[in-house]
Amino acid sequence: MSSYPRKVLGERDGLGGYAPTMLSVLRIMSGLLFLAHGTQKFLGFPGGDYAGSGWSFAQLGAYAGVVELVTGALITLGLFTRPAAFLASGTMAFAYFLGHASQSFWPVNNGGDAAILYCFVFLYLVFAGPGPLSLDASRGR
Repeated sequence: MSSYPRKVLGERDGLGGYAPTMLSVLRIMSGLLFLAHGTQKFLGFPGGDYAGSGWSFAQLGAYAGVVELVTGALITLGLFTRPAAFLASGTMAFAYFLGHASQSFWPVNNGGDAAILYCFVFLYLVFAGPGPLSLDASRGR
């Protein structure tokens, strides 16, 4: 028997009672991390190899950066979550096959493991929605 009151753990589901809130936490953290890729490309923050590289639209990464900025912000806020997550998921699938898969069969060796993870987390959000801590939920969508 746990020392925590049953109300804290959820009346019936144990930790499962926190699943909707944790869905929101997953969405917020994934959105913030995705947004950071876009801010690095266009705002130079945080600094690094790709800082400021988005302004040269000669490379496809610049277009991915626009998607990262816009959908990262929308996903973080939980606003138009499903369509934003659908676009972000597709962009990451495209990025994986265009930029990573040709370098090696194994994602851990071709640097595409993050793109795959983003792709599937965002695909999950398309179906699961934003969770209760979102602008979509507060708007009743």
